[in-house]
Amino acid sequence: MADDLEEDYDAADDSFQEEGRKGGGGKKKLLLFILPVLLVVGGAAGAFFTGLLDPVMNMVTGGGDETHAAGDAHGGNGGGGHGGEGGDGAGVLGQTVFYDLPEMVVDLNAGGRKSHFLKVRVSLELASQADVATVEAVMPRVIDNFQVFLRELRIEDLQGAAGIYRVREELLRRVGNAVRPARVNAVLFKEMLVQ
Repeated sequence: MADDLEEDYDAADDSFQEEGRKGGGGKKKLLLFILPVLLVVGGAAGAFFTGLLDPVMNMVTGGGDETHAAGDAHGGNGGGGHGGEGGDGAGVLGQTVFYDLPEMVVDLNAGGRKSHFLKVRVSLELASQADVATVEAVMPRVIDNFQVFLRELRIEDLQGAAGIYRVREELLRRVGNAVRPARVNAVLFKEMLVQ
């Protein structure tokens, strides 16, 4: 009886080893071919999405000359760069206009604790000079939207870069709705003081 069990065990062990040899070799060959292909494709995709392949793509497609021509068209006299060296002082930004809002001081939502105040100076980046008249026409609405939102803030809402980013995005959304035909590109904080 013990001999029968040993024979059954040995027969099962041999068949298992044979299957392992046949399947293992095939899997190893598959890995040797598939893994390098996946690494190359993944590396190429990563380089494409990070912009490392842009010079190569421009060289292959001949798109390098178009980039320089477009840069000259937007840069004014070709030497505008980032400063105000162009004729109108706008440089690369084209017709972008910065409009300063009046300084605002609001009390923050302290929840019954000691009063805290927020002093903020904001500048709006408008898409064109024509939008300035639209913003000035609805300035009371813009200031009201800012005041209502800022008064509901807590000190915790203003902590860290993420908090300031959320406030900026909400103010941009509110001012964009208030001056609807005009286009506001950004809300820029010139000064922000919490006391």
